[in-house]
Amino acid sequence: MSTTDKNTAPANNISHYLPEVAAAFPWKRAVVVPVGRDAEGRVAYSQQTFAQLNAASDRQAWALSELGVARGARVLVMVHPGLDFVALAFALFKMAAVPVFIDPGMGFRAFLRCVAMAKPETLVAVPKACLLRLLSPSSFGTVKRVVTLGRRSFLGAQSLWLQTGGSGPFPVTPVEPDETAAILFTTGSTGPAKGVVYTHRIFTTQTELIRREYRITPADIDLPCFPLFVLFSTALGVTSVIPDMDPSRPASVDAERIVEAVLDHGVTYSFGSPALWRRVSRYCIAHDITLPSLRRILMAGAPVPGELHRQILFNVVAEGARTYTPYGATEALPLTTFTGAEMLAMTEKKTRDGAGLCVGRPLPEVTMRIIRITEDPIASWGEDLVLPEGEIGEVAVKGPIVTREYDGLSEETRHAKIPDGDEFWHRMGDVGYMDPRGRLWFCGRKAHRVLTAEATLYTVPCEAIFNEHPHVFRAALVGIGTDRSRQTPVIVIEPHPEHFPKNHAAAERLRAELLDLGEKNKLTRVIRHVLFHRSFPVDIRHNAKIKREVLAQWAACELG
Repeated sequence: MSTTDKNTAPANNISHYLPEVAAAFPWKRAVVVPVGRDAEGRVAYSQQTFAQLNAASDRQAWALSELGVARGARVLVMVHPGLDFVALAFALFKMAAVPVFIDPGMGFRAFLRCVAMAKPETLVAVPKACLLRLLSPSSFGTVKRVVTLGRRSFLGAQSLWLQTGGSGPFPVTPVEPDETAAILFTTGSTGPAKGVVYTHRIFTTQTELIRREYRITPADIDLPCFPLFVLFSTALGVTSVIPDMDPSRPASVDAERIVEAVLDHGVTYSFGSPALWRRVSRYCIAHDITLPSLRRILMAGAPVPGELHRQILFNVVAEGARTYTPYGATEALPLTTFTGAEMLAMTEKKTRDGAGLCVGRPLPEVTMRIIRITEDPIASWGEDLVLPEGEIGEVAVKGPIVTREYDGLSEETRHAKIPDGDEFWHRMGDVGYMDPRGRLWFCGRKAHRVLTAEATLYTVPCEAIFNEHPHVFRAALVGIGTDRSRQTPVIVIEPHPEHFPKNHAAAERLRAELLDLGEKNKLTRVIRHVLFHRSFPVDIRHNAKIKREVLAQWAACELG
């Protein structure tokens, strides 16, 4: 019997996937990372097979155990995406410790706030990140031990590599299915970031749904442009090629590096922000490049326009390849999935006319309802909450991939969850409606709707009307005024850079054209203010969600 056979984990523990894959495909590449270039500019890669990755995770689990990390201990992970990150995540799962993942790109203050909320006992980090605790000791007040991935200990940080604990397969800790597996933080794009409690059952269910919905097999090769997706691909026996990019700035990605990785390794699928794929598709079109190995592209994090699907499907990938727009959130993912081909053939015209963005039918495991909009907590579920088909309300979901609570935030949990006997519903904070085919049409965030004296305006339907102007890159609806129930609607326009008005006369001309567009549609007839902004503020994780709260403050100042 091989060492990986002995290391088979209890099925309830999400870590069971790695030793099983290592036993089935020991010599197959698991993770590939770019590490530099030679004199000719060719990329040099470092890699681990699944057997090597599994052994590395065992070594890290033994070392962390020797350092005192125990079952249930919270471990803040500050490690770059790559070989060490994947091994470390699975090591912590094997130990039944609880890794805490916080997006470092959210900003220094927001990051420190999340660290303080998570209350980690251990910090495992690259050497530079270990120093961060010295800049804000109060945020790291609960941290009892600091572990560095560097080769030497320093300033109280102990090197993971200097431990001499056990060897061979690590005895994986049995867990209950609903035991906490990890804490994942939201981006905070609409309000402060919150820690979401993930269980082993939720991770396992997500893995199997991703396998089924996107037909992923061990023959695939992934380019995970969203870092945590590498963990799912590893669990599914897929080779993951880590992209050469800053994951916190996908809208600024060097498209040439993404194309290079796809062509070097024959990447077959990738998950990333629409902002990233917009840059890659434009680069490919400009340089007459196609990516024939790429069979599936998943885009999420913000509405994906039909034009982006069209650019990719007709110019970048081979015939038969698919683009997907999964719908969900950190609290519940995936809930629906919709292909670009379906959008272009069936719903794009309606979206452009202001019907919202169709994101497809709920997965079989997901129950979805549209409920009346309220800002108040809902004490218990009742069918009287549900709105008729076609009426816009808040999206509510329940199912095995829906998380139960926010970490240590009882009031936020009370506002977001609706008890239903032994089950519960999650309020997505999104507004939309169901059509006669059982498909969800997304109309924006509940917090972003604009209540005027005449009507309630929803962002996605209204913005679509103005996005039709050829000079507009994107539009954002905001409301100004202190009375939330009687706001003044303003449409803020980010023109394509070459079409930004060069003077007052040009601005007035474009403004008149946009107001005329709005006047012709009943959804936007009440909008009488148009402002121009050179570059919208966007979320950190996907660089695509517009920060409308920031734009609203700016618009209020512009209009006096």
